[in-house]
Amino acid sequence: MKLRDLHARDPFILPFEGKYYFLFSPGKYAWEGCEGFYVTVSEDLEEWSEPKKVFTPPEGFWSNNNFWAPEMHYYKGEFYIFASFGAKVGHNRAVQILKSKSPLGPFEVWSCPLTPSHLNCIDGTLYVENNIPYLIYSREVIDDPDRIGSLWVVELSNDLKSPMDEHKLLFKGTAPKWSEHKWEAKKTDPLTAWVAEGPFFHKNSDGRLLMLWSSHSGAGNYIEAVAYTENGLLFGEWKHCEKFLMDSNGGHGMLFRANDGELKFTLHFPDSPFGEERAVIHTVEEIGVDPFLRIK
Repeated sequence: MKLRDLHARDPFILPFEGKYYFLFSPGKYAWEGCEGFYVTVSEDLEEWSEPKKVFTPPEGFWSNNNFWAPEMHYYKGEFYIFASFGAKVGHNRAVQILKSKSPLGPFEVWSCPLTPSHLNCIDGTLYVENNIPYLIYSREVIDDPDRIGSLWVVELSNDLKSPMDEHKLLFKGTAPKWSEHKWEAKKTDPLTAWVAEGPFFHKNSDGRLLMLWSSHSGAGNYIEAVAYTENGLLFGEWKHCEKFLMDSNGGHGMLFRANDGELKFTLHFPDSPFGEERAVIHTVEEIGVDPFLRIK
């Protein structure tokens, strides 16, 4: 298959062994139902295998709706999918971890839901700092009276099975200066929201820690924003770039280093659900000015 023929929302690509690329995505109808998660494999980022199902919800699994945003991380010699799950009734959306000895699965349920049970949470990612694993995730706008989303962090146990500390706020969707215009828009549209989702981390060669994340611009476009800490630490002071890495109709991106050493950026485009989304891959370069990355 060509990449343009492969449905992929919230795509995540893991290079492995200097030869393969594994692309993970939910099933085409993950917005409703519990289809599972899929992987497709490439050696050149152009030709891809037919999608292979790597996770099917076991009997009695609490989630039966909204299987979203699978991220596959190689951690301590094994493979872990950080994913978002939902239920039609009785359970808020939550982030949970699956595990396998192979990137081709099968993946089995590893952890319990790791996010606060009284809130709707999605888009979990893994970041390891000083050998400590952290889960970073999004709290959805539907739980906030002003419809403000936010990004949070919690330390995980070394086996990734359970939280080890209290959940801490990194920043809210209202933090960037470019979000301020929405307060005026809210006067006429009460459904105006400050979405903050799809976090992904990259340590720049200049020492900054960058976080890619997705929100909506003033024109209502789904965009890829960049936040950063100057000291390169997860718990540093988070600042926000004025320029977007991607400014319209696509988001929930991530970065990976290709086998030839080039830095690549993938996201879904267009931002239209139910089958139109495709994974798009760009080559990017680090730059010394806002937003510190540039699509070539």
